[in-house]
Order: sequence, then structure tokens, then C-alpha cells
Amino acid sequence: MKPRESKPIDWERYFKQLRQSSRHEHLQTYYSQGMVSGDTPMDTVPLVALDFETTGLNSKQDDIVSIGLVPFSIQRIRCSQTKHWIVKPNCPLEEKSVVIHQITHSDIVNAPDLTQVLRELLHALAGKVVVVHYRHIERDFLTSALMQRIGEGIHFPVIDTMALEQHLLRGNRSLVAKLLNQALPSVRLPDCRQRYGLPTYQLHHATIDAIATAELLQAQLAHHFSPDVPVSQLWC
Repeated sequence: MKPRESKPIDWERYFKQLRQSSRHEHLQTYYSQGMVSGDTPMDTVPLVALDFETTGLNSKQDDIVSIGLVPFSIQRIRCSQTKHWIVKPNCPLEEKSVVIHQITHSDIVNAPDLTQVLRELLHALAGKVVVVHYRHIERDFLTSALMQRIGEGIHFPVIDTMALEQHLLRGNRSLVAKLLNQALPSVRLPDCRQRYGLPTYQLHHATIDAIATAELLQAQLAHHFSPDVPVSQLWC
């Protein structure tokens, strides 16, 4: 399978610019760690899978309630280095979101604000390419949350396993399916994992979802790409 065409962002250069323009010390430190060049082979790229549980799906109105992450490479997932935080959102918890992620009002009453864990979070992300399943949650929510709190958003490249799976499914569709414009199979995280024979997890816990996303990317790469595919062919 031919990799996707990369977006025209030179993240290595952009991080250098962001280091100069950022006003917040934690973001300055994060950008100062740099970003790998786009031609770096995936088998040498440091990765970190990131997942948020939120109060809803609108990054402009809702907020983050938990964060899970796990560093990994295409060969190994470092489960001993997982991180998980429950943080206090700037908006009320809604019943429908509590049913999904099981984080209740009693869980957040004494939880820290995102700014109190920001330094540790950015330290865990620094120098690594972030991997997510649907980039408009993690990237948009973190940017919006920081804009509300410190008046400055954040920029980082992501490998989106949902978008990658959509691309792969489109490429593998039969001629008849294309002619009939048939809908693609589900690209929800558990459905994507099932296609690769990965085990079923109890999802909607940020750390478990991060591990599940890391495993999915490993499977996608093993099935469809060469280990030395440049990261620029996968990130956006």
C-alpha cells in the first residue's frame, strides 16, 4: 500500500519558530525539545499514544476530564511508562458523558486543573510524535483548553490511526464498491482493532485507549507499510 501524501508542514522547522514565538515557559520548553525531521524512518521515530476523555465532543464548549498516554515505538510499547491524570474541567459533567467514561463528580471535586499537570504532560510528549485515534479530539481539545487557561494554544504533529485506516480501506475497496459508492466499514477504535485480530479491551479509559491506539498503529504499519516509511507520509 502506497503511503498517504504528506501535508506540507515542516514540523522540524515549525517547532523552531514556535519556540521563538511562544510566551509560556512550559510551551517554550516543549518546543525546545524539537521534532524529528519528516524523512525520519518510522522504525526510529519516538512515539507517544495520547487519549482524552472529555465532557462532550465540542472542543469549544466541552473540556478534558482525563488524560492517558503511553510512549512506544513500532517494536515496543512501554507500558511501565504510562501516565494518567484526572483533571477538573471548566464546564459541568453531563450525564451522557459520565455513562461513557465513568468519571463522576466525586472524582473531579479535588482533581487538579490542567495547568497543574501541564509541565509533566508536556515533558511526556516532548520530542515524540503523538499518535491518536481521531485527531480532532486530542489536538483540538488541548489547544482549546490551553487557550482558555493561558491564552496560548499548542501545535504538534499527529499520526491519526482513524484517518490512516480510512485511507487504507478506501484503497482496498473493490471496483464494484467504488462504483456503487458503498460506505466504508466502521473506523471506530474497537472495529479497527478487530480487523487486525487485536484483543478486545474495555475502552473509554484514557490509558487503555492510548495503549489500544498504540497497538493499532503497530498493526497498521506491520500489515501495510515498510518499517522505513518516512514519518512525513503518516503524520499531519
